[in-house]
Amino acid sequence: MQIDLNCDLGEGAGNDAAIMPLITSANIACGFHAGDEFTMRETVRLAKQFQVKVGAHPSWEDRENFGRREMNLAPQEAERMVFDQIKTLAEIAKVEAVELTHIKPHGALYNQSAGDYDLAMAIARAVREVDENLILVGLANSKLIEAGLENQLQVAREGFPDRRYNADGSLISRSVAGAVIEAPLEIAKHALKLIHGGRLDTLCLHGDHPQALENAQLLRVVLEREKVSLIGLSKRQSL
Repeated sequence: MQIDLNCDLGEGAGNDAAIMPLITSANIACGFHAGDEFTMRETVRLAKQFQVKVGAHPSWEDRENFGRREMNLAPQEAERMVFDQIKTLAEIAKVEAVELTHIKPHGALYNQSAGDYDLAMAIARAVREVDENLILVGLANSKLIEAGLENQLQVAREGFPDRRYNADGSLISRSVAGAVIEAPLEIAKHALKLIHGGRLDTLCLHGDHPQALENAQLLRVVLEREKVSLIGLSKRQSL
């Protein structure tokens, strides 16, 4: 069995250098919820050093709330906002001779697009406009995955070992006590449950989690013990 292990990085958590060798794909903040041109460049270079796949992590423009406040823009505005963020990171990656592999929305943008078809379509169109061969990462069984497929994009279905789920497969809001799983061992066990419970292409560990490094270290040990191989996201070359 194989799966990708991704982490949201370039967000100023201070642990990127320690986490990067433990993952296979990095979602790099594009400046709207965290990061700037300097951190994007440094994180791309770090990913290159450890041969980790590089992806853009676009957000609502909401640095004050770390991109976790829901917003409502017209689909055309949301599409342009996402496109601009992807292009910024894509240009940095090009200069650093690194391939941009995937796109994964952040925070409220991610969660809203999981259930909002129009927003999901706007994101998918933005991704396709940049590069039709980019992988769109979204919550498994969500509108974002549906929109990606409708736009003929390659998609990666994602699970969250460090988050609890509602009965319908959506993520429990962070405002609810216990929505974020704290204990590394429980997170590792949840990862195995997600892997064996349905079709997933990638698992996400949050880089801003209080035990982010411990989570990644233990999960690597558990996956190796269970003979689950880690392999980075790989985009097709042409449609």
